[in-house]
Amino acid sequence: MRRRLAGNFSLESMEKGSGKNQPSRIFLLAALAVCFWILLLYFHFVFLGGSTVNQSAEMIPASSVKESRQIVVGRPMTTSRSSIDIRNKPKDIGGTDSDVNWSVPISQSVDTRSEPKISDESGSVTRSDSETNYSDEFSSVVTQSDTEIKNSAQSSPVGTKSASEPKISDKSSSVVTQSTDSQELPVRNPPTNVNGKPKDFLFMKALRTAENKSDPCGGRYIYVHDLPPRFNEDMLKECRSLSLWTNMCKFTTNAGLGPPLENKEGVFSNTGWYATNQFAVDVIFSNRMKQYECLTKDSSLAAAVFVPFYAGFDIARYLWGYNISTRDAASLDLVNWLAKRPEWKVMGGKDHFLVAGRITWDFRRLSDTETDWGNKLLFLPAAKNMSMLVVESSPWNANDFAIPYPTYFHPANDAEVFMWQDRVRKIERNWLFCFAGAPRPDNPKSIRGKIIEECKQSKVGKLLECDFGESKCHSPSSIMQMFHNSVFCLQPQGDSYTRRSAFDAMLAGCIPVFFHPGSAYIQYTWHLPKNYSTYSVFIPEDDIRTKNISIMDRLGAIPPEQVIKMREEVINLIPRLVYADPRSKLETFKDAFDVAVQAVINKVTKLRKDITEGRTNDNFIEEISWKYDLLEEGQEIGYHEWDPFFSKPKNNGNADSDASSTEASKNSWKNEQRQHS
Repeated sequence: MRRRLAGNFSLESMEKGSGKNQPSRIFLLAALAVCFWILLLYFHFVFLGGSTVNQSAEMIPASSVKESRQIVVGRPMTTSRSSIDIRNKPKDIGGTDSDVNWSVPISQSVDTRSEPKISDESGSVTRSDSETNYSDEFSSVVTQSDTEIKNSAQSSPVGTKSASEPKISDKSSSVVTQSTDSQELPVRNPPTNVNGKPKDFLFMKALRTAENKSDPCGGRYIYVHDLPPRFNEDMLKECRSLSLWTNMCKFTTNAGLGPPLENKEGVFSNTGWYATNQFAVDVIFSNRMKQYECLTKDSSLAAAVFVPFYAGFDIARYLWGYNISTRDAASLDLVNWLAKRPEWKVMGGKDHFLVAGRITWDFRRLSDTETDWGNKLLFLPAAKNMSMLVVESSPWNANDFAIPYPTYFHPANDAEVFMWQDRVRKIERNWLFCFAGAPRPDNPKSIRGKIIEECKQSKVGKLLECDFGESKCHSPSSIMQMFHNSVFCLQPQGDSYTRRSAFDAMLAGCIPVFFHPGSAYIQYTWHLPKNYSTYSVFIPEDDIRTKNISIMDRLGAIPPEQVIKMREEVINLIPRLVYADPRSKLETFKDAFDVAVQAVINKVTKLRKDITEGRTNDNFIEEISWKYDLLEEGQEIGYHEWDPFFSKPKNNGNADSDASSTEASKNSWKNEQRQHS
C-alpha cells in the first residue's frame, strides 16, 4: 500500500527544496535511459533472436537432422552378411538391449524407432539380438566399454538363444521389405584416439600388406593356430571311434582322400580318383591348408586366422549314446583355449574360421535337454564371432557358410583337370534324366516316391535305387557311370536340404535338377553362379507333389542349344567344386579350397575396412540371412519368391529354431546306419 505525503508538504516546497540537486537528477535519468536501452537490446538479441533460431530449426525435417548427425565417410556399405551387424550387439545385465547408438557418441540417446523391426504372427514387435564376446581392442570399435561387454557375457547363458530373437511370419506378405530410407546405414566418424588421430587398430599391419604390390601374398596371408593334438590329430589315432557303422580309418588315409579307386569299368581317368567319404572335409581342408602358398607365422600380417579343429569328427564320435556334457566338451575346451590367445584379442575372433565336414544342424542343439540332437558349438558366443564352413549351412543364421561336399576326384595337377573336362564334354548321353537314391516313406512331404515312380515308368529315365543296402548304389563306378550317360540328374532333398550326389553329378557333366532352393542356390554362393538357370533346372516341389507335373515333359521341352550351354557351364564349374590332392597344388585352376579361403579373406578384409572407416550395418536381419548373398549390387532386401520355402517351423505359435532340420539330421544318421548295416 502506498504511503501518502503529509498535508503540509506541498509540491511547491518540494520543487524549491530540490533546486540545488537538479544536475544530479539529470545524470540519474540519463543512466536509467542507458540501462533501459541495454536491457531492450539484450532482450531483442538474446530472447527474440534465440526464439527465431529455434523456430527455424524446427522447420528442418527430422530426416535432415538425422543425416546431419551421421557423417558419411567413404563409400556407402552394401548390406551383407560379412558386415558388422546388429546380431552381435550385446545385452545388458537385465537381458534387454543395451542403450548403445552405434552411429553417434555413446552419450547420446538411441532412437530405437529407426531400427529394423519384425512382427510375429501375434503382431508383437521383436528385435534380433545375440551374445558376443569382444576383445578390449575390438570393443572400442563398437563404442562399448569393457564393463558393458562383461555384463553382456554374464547375461547370456552359453549355448542358448535369446527369447527376443526376431520371428518372421510364414505369410509371404509379412516379410520385411526395406525401402531406401529404411536402409540408411548408420555411419559415424572414423574411430580416433585421445589425441584425435585415427585409431591404429591391431589389424592395420595386415591391411597395409595388401598395398605392397611387390608382395604376391599381400592381403592373402593366413595364420594357422597350433592347436593341441586333442583337437585334431588325436582323433585320427582313434579313427575307429569316428562312426558307429563305418570304419573311418581307411577314409582318413592319403591325407583324408581315402583309398584309391579301381578303374575296372573305365569310368574314371587313370589318376586322381579316391573312395572319399562325404564327411571327410575336416582333414582334407586342413591338409590342403598346409600347402597354402601364403602361410605366415606372424599373425599381425594375417588376413584371416585358421583354426584346424576337426569339428565334424569330434561330434561324430558322440552323437549316439552320449550325454550333452560329453558332446560339448571339446567345443567348450576349444573356445576357452582360443580366448587366451593374443590372436583372438585382435578382433574377438571375427577374423577366425574353421571347417566342419558335416551339416550345420549337428552343431545347433536347441537346448540342454539330453535327448536333443548334436552339440551347441554354433550357438556358443565365441563361435558366433567366427566363421564356420560346413557342407550345409542354415538359411536363418549368419555364422556358417556352405562349401561343397567332397567328390571322388582329387586332381594333382592342371592336366588332370583338363583331361577330365574334355572327357565328359565328349560323352554320348543316352538317358534324358536319372535318379540315384532311396524313398522316404516316413516323410509325407518327400517327393522321392513320385520321382522313383516316374523313373520306373519312363523310357528315357534311369533309376539306381539305394534302399535295402543295394551294393550298386554304394559303388562309385556305378553312380558315376549313370551320371555320365544322363543329360539331367535329379537332386531332390535328402534327409536335409543338400546331397553329395549333386556334386558327383556335376563332376560327370550332368546338369542338376533341383526341387528346393535350399539344396544348392542359397547354400554354395561362393562356388556356384547366382544365376542358377545357367547351370541347373529348378522344378518346385509343389509342381511334383500336387500338380503332377511330368519331369520328362518339363526337361524335354528345354531347347537342345540351351542344354549344350548349360552342360558347358557345369563342366567349367568342375575345378571350383573339387578339392585338389592335398599333397600337391593346381597351378592355374582355383579349387573348392582356394575359392573358400579367398571368400573368407574378402569377408574379414571388408569387415576390417568397415571398422576403420566407422561404418556399421545395423539393418542386418539374421533370420533372413539367406537373402543377402543373393543380392545384386544396389539391390534391396524385400519379398523374394523363395520366402515360402524358408518360413521357420512353428510350435505353438513360436519359432521352433530349426527343429525340423535337426530332426532331418538325425534321420540322415539313421539312413547312414541302414546303408551300412
